[in-house]
Amino acid sequence: MSRLPLKDLVREAIGGVGARPARTALTIAGIVMGIGTLVTTLGVSATAGNQIAGRFDAATATEVTVRVDRAADRDAPPLVAWTALDNVVRLNGVTAVAGYSRTPEGEDLPVRATAVKDPTRILNRRLPVLGSTATLLDPARADLAVGRFFDGGHISRHDRVAVLGAEAADQLGVTRIDNQPAVLISGEPFTVIGILGTVRRADQQVLGSAVILPYTAADDRLRLGPLTTVTIRTSLGATRLIARQAPLALASGDPDELQVEAPPDPASLRTGVAQDVSGLLLVLGLVSLAVGALGIANVTLVTVMERTAEIGLRRALGARRRHIAAQFLLESTVVGLLGGIVGASTGVLAVVGISVTRHWTPVVDGTLAVASPLVGAVVGLMAGLYPAMRAARMQPVDALRGPS
Repeated sequence: MSRLPLKDLVREAIGGVGARPARTALTIAGIVMGIGTLVTTLGVSATAGNQIAGRFDAATATEVTVRVDRAADRDAPPLVAWTALDNVVRLNGVTAVAGYSRTPEGEDLPVRATAVKDPTRILNRRLPVLGSTATLLDPARADLAVGRFFDGGHISRHDRVAVLGAEAADQLGVTRIDNQPAVLISGEPFTVIGILGTVRRADQQVLGSAVILPYTAADDRLRLGPLTTVTIRTSLGATRLIARQAPLALASGDPDELQVEAPPDPASLRTGVAQDVSGLLLVLGLVSLAVGALGIANVTLVTVMERTAEIGLRRALGARRRHIAAQFLLESTVVGLLGGIVGASTGVLAVVGISVTRHWTPVVDGTLAVASPLVGAVVGLMAGLYPAMRAARMQPVDALRGPS
């Protein structure tokens, strides 16, 4: 019985791979590109996800908002009293708290102002009106462009003062406050003491287009009612805890009636980003790997055609079909294995290089790096199936005649 010892099979396969080094190197390059792209893609996506979570905006990660639904009966006791904000201030991890009531969406009040430089020009707008506490700027991450914000004295005295959002001031034509301009809200006069600048908190952009009043004067003159929104700023890492505790502190009797908005968990964010980036870039890696597999199949098939005489001689000397098939399968597998090793190394180096240039912390899945050579070998094995079967089907007489 014809036998082909394993060591002879390996020696023949290695000899076949090394017989044409330039062609082998180009074939390996295809697998290197595929495996390298896969490792780089998954490594960069994991690194980017980790980096985005690590650099998760500290300000955004400290923002909690509590929404309070308006009662159907305006004369009913408020679900959350203004004094309940003091309970939230005392929670461990809270750095700033503010509350405000605002006109319902779609029910903005008419606001009128006389332009300072042109007394004959009357501007009328329907704008959201807020009745706020004096601490709104800090949790809303807002700046003052002109003037000042009202304080606790204005609130306790029920002063008719107003602070305009930047967009509201522009619409009303109010650009300066040194001559104490006034706005009329539903016919009620309020003196403008300040104009907001940038509002950096994404969920509080309504402030830019609103007229902000002390909540006492707003309720006296405009009946804005109890607070509808509580904005909270916390220490980094305390948002999940405060999101659970704030409803109890605000409305211990009906905490479930409040709607709490808190930032997502950074771990979930990292996972989501990694999955999104991987999904977008994984296709590129798979395409590159498929191109590499086609390259191995093509080169192995060409090799089979060039070595028909050798195949015929081996068959004539007693080699079985399985021996011929095993030799070419092992050659293509070796090519894929070498491509996997070089590709994995290239991918890891690429991830590290990209991370260094971006000042990121590289994240590489060790399992992926170790499994990449095996993936390359499997791809080479699959790519060599058809050429190996074709070589095995050659008849000795036909093979000895050489390629037709």
